[in-house]
Amino acid sequence: MDEFLMSPVGLVGVAVAVLFVLFVLTRFARGSGRAQEPTDGEPLAAEEAAGLQEDVSASPVDAGPTLAERMAQGLTGTRERLVFRMDELFRGRREIDEKLWTQLEELLVTSDVGINTATSLLEKLRVDADRDQLKDPFALRQLLQAQVRSLLSSRSGTLVTDVSDGPAVIVVVGVNGAGKTTTIGKIAARNIAKGRKVIIGAGDTFRAAAIDQLKVWADRAGADLVKHEEGSDPAAVTYDAVSAGVSRGVDLVICDTAGRLHTKSDLMDELQKIHRVVGKAHPGAPHEVLLVLDSTTGQNAVMQARQFAAAVGVTGIVLTKLDGTARGGVILSIADEFDIPVKLIGIGEGVDDLREFDPEVFVSALFGAEEAAMGRGLNSAAAAIDD
Repeated sequence: MDEFLMSPVGLVGVAVAVLFVLFVLTRFARGSGRAQEPTDGEPLAAEEAAGLQEDVSASPVDAGPTLAERMAQGLTGTRERLVFRMDELFRGRREIDEKLWTQLEELLVTSDVGINTATSLLEKLRVDADRDQLKDPFALRQLLQAQVRSLLSSRSGTLVTDVSDGPAVIVVVGVNGAGKTTTIGKIAARNIAKGRKVIIGAGDTFRAAAIDQLKVWADRAGADLVKHEEGSDPAAVTYDAVSAGVSRGVDLVICDTAGRLHTKSDLMDELQKIHRVVGKAHPGAPHEVLLVLDSTTGQNAVMQARQFAAAVGVTGIVLTKLDGTARGGVILSIADEFDIPVKLIGIGEGVDDLREFDPEVFVSALFGAEEAAMGRGLNSAAAAIDD
């Protein structure tokens, strides 16, 4: 027997037997584990669900793109229209001449930067270029990027969602189609996710669809909705919403407003009335008057900002639809013309795609890596001569 076990055939037989025993034990252990799992319709215990959620959120597969990556993706259209065309303009040039300045101005204007803002940026650019005695056109790219960063940094701010004496009140204004409803829903959802109580006031009583859409967002986010019948006085709805927020001790009240009445003067008069009514319901409110602008409208967004700012004292701007437009250069016009901070930007349709405006991330996503701009780095002029 010992000789058989020590033989090659015997050793193979022993190995097979051991593997079979291990297989049986493994199957038994798995069967026992399955007996512990909940059946269909039986929820996991709270501790198990929390642990599962932690495992899923920690998985690198589900981590998703970073903010910078999402921003770069959202700004593709603007980058192609402005930055890529600017790089094409610089490519192969050996000097900075008047023709280049003219073409650069035309490029900025056609990218919805606006004539006044384009002129202002180029005047500063000329001064810096003369001071540094620049010869390489590509060096203008770095100077322009620095100017854009400086301009936007001076016009950034944080949305007020927390005050010491009762709920923070945000009145959201803007024309129909700019994205007011979705902006309100996303702000509500983000704050509720942080454990805060939110009330939404359906103040656009001139469109039944606006009330229905807000109800969908309120239900989805878990916010309370204060509404009246279609055609009711918008100021009355707003007053009730703010009063409810004060009495219920909520953290945030977000008030929608109409985007269009019979005439523009009617709209502005109504918004001024709402502003006064909010102050009566909660002294010191509104804490924010948030203007929602659709970036796809280009210079029309600047005109809207001018009208609303004159009527209701806008405290912050939300620039939406930056992901689907090649006209995102309008953000420079808005920052240049108005002393109003851009507080939020929309780079997609998801709740997480409404982002706090970070000028550094925005500019980095817009201009991209300097080394990749022309494939030559800072020695583009010398490379062009060699070509």
